[in-house]
Amino acid sequence: MSEYKAPLRDMRFVLNEVFEVSSLWATLPGLAEVIDEETAAAILEEAGKITGEVIAPLNRNGDEQGCTWNNGEVIAPDGFVAAYQAFAEGGWVGVGGDPQFGGMGMPKAISAQVEEMVNSAGLSFGLYPMLTAGACLSINAHASEELKQRYLPNMYAGTWTGSMCLTEAHAGTDLGMIRTRAEPQADGSYKVSGSKIFITGGEHDLTENIIHLVLARLPDAPAGPKGISLFLVPKVLVNDDGSLGERNALSCGSIEHKMGIKASATCVMNFDGATGWIVDAPNKGLAAMFTMMNYERLGVGIQGLSLGERSYQNAVEYARDRLQSRAPTGAQNKDKAADPIIVHPDVRRMLLTMKALNEGGRAFSSYVALQLDTAKYSEDATTRNRAQELVSLLTPVAKAFLTDMGLETTLHGQMIFGGHGYIREWGQEQLVRDVRITQIYEGTNGIQSLDLVGRKIVGSGGALYRLFASEVRHFAANASAELGEFSKPLSAAVDVLDDLTAWVLDRAQNNPNEIGAASVEYLQTFGYVAYAYMWALMAKTAIGKQAEDDFYVSKLATARFYFARLLPRIHSLSASVKAGSECLYELDATQF
Repeated sequence: MSEYKAPLRDMRFVLNEVFEVSSLWATLPGLAEVIDEETAAAILEEAGKITGEVIAPLNRNGDEQGCTWNNGEVIAPDGFVAAYQAFAEGGWVGVGGDPQFGGMGMPKAISAQVEEMVNSAGLSFGLYPMLTAGACLSINAHASEELKQRYLPNMYAGTWTGSMCLTEAHAGTDLGMIRTRAEPQADGSYKVSGSKIFITGGEHDLTENIIHLVLARLPDAPAGPKGISLFLVPKVLVNDDGSLGERNALSCGSIEHKMGIKASATCVMNFDGATGWIVDAPNKGLAAMFTMMNYERLGVGIQGLSLGERSYQNAVEYARDRLQSRAPTGAQNKDKAADPIIVHPDVRRMLLTMKALNEGGRAFSSYVALQLDTAKYSEDATTRNRAQELVSLLTPVAKAFLTDMGLETTLHGQMIFGGHGYIREWGQEQLVRDVRITQIYEGTNGIQSLDLVGRKIVGSGGALYRLFASEVRHFAANASAELGEFSKPLSAAVDVLDDLTAWVLDRAQNNPNEIGAASVEYLQTFGYVAYAYMWALMAKTAIGKQAEDDFYVSKLATARFYFARLLPRIHSLSASVKAGSECLYELDATQF
């Protein structure tokens, strides 16, 4: 596997040239004082160093060695403890955290780039700070001031980590079925009892304490999702003076043996009357937990992008070096026995597909991050509301489409390596194994698709869709003549998505099966159109600068490839949606 090099040039292009983030930050109170283009560049540069020099070298051994479980204790692979300490000491766990509790206070547009770098360097490693940052967000948004003061500073400092404990053996997506119980105590605390599975970072030796956010039911809770509360349950109890006390009544029963992310501890956690404190109000736990989950969903999408980027870096280096056969037009390197495989059309097709999807995904994840920043910091209520609605619409797309494309890009990278892509020491097969989980956890991509179509499209009567589509149409309609090769097919693509959206809204009125039948292909269509918008924005920025730097030549050529070879996928996806749900129900369950 080649050394990981953070794509800083492309990140700066997206942030500074395409979205001109410094102009936005200057208008947002809370950001204008802490971040500008120069500060952002310095942060990204340092993040590139620690991810490339400290985290990335651990990735292969972390996969080979994995985590180990012994009588309830979990040991991370060699080097992880020291790397996590270095990462925490640099302030990276709290890069987007509230400065009131020790975080850097950076906007999501910056922390998203840092997340990409961390996960490209090592997805297993990146899961520990990611879950911690998400837990901090939920605590900060919903917990009492006392809980915030007691737990957030050490979590942002990386001294303690966080986890979220949702899933039970019988209750995955359907959290209303959870059985974990919380009994109120006279001192205001609760005794939490039950078992949770698939808990990322539930136990490990990276930090001295782990703060679990646990979904549970109170004794008088109503049935279903309306009866779920959220509890903060530390691994080690914290004394009034902030020092660590005795071990809480919880334990790790085992860790999972997984297809990938083997250096990330995926735990079965048992709570045996563990002491915890309620976060937010009784029976409001699902809303509080979704604050964390929605943060994680964009983060998981970025994980898909991250592994696609790592796969591309490996594959393009290999394609330049690997000699096999001659170019179709004749020998390119006549002094060698064969030409490098990058001369072959199919290898170029795969490399350009990877490049187009990665760079489109980076722009899209940054676009969503900018909406999050606007929704959080803008003083104008209308602007905040519009940004929040866009976040609501686009979060399931970011989670599902970025990870679907992440799998595609890692598979292309593996194929470019040929037989070597199937061999462990070259690293490509690990990326394929690692990225697969991103389509599954934090709500499978099928669930994300149902959220998009059912809640966001049909649930809003198409209003949320029109909010995004009108922005894209406005851009295409006002594009210059020289941008026509991109703006015209973009406009046509929005026509396809408009028509498909109207079809789904109409059919869903009379047949509830149509929502589920249409959802996956609809989300994919939406994703390709959204990427087309991103590529048109990038092309607009690059046009006229080709003589300045080959970077812009590459950007325009990749944009043309995307519009010519990838965007047309929307037509077959649209046809699949319009085939309807009837063919899914011709077989009885016994006939499968």
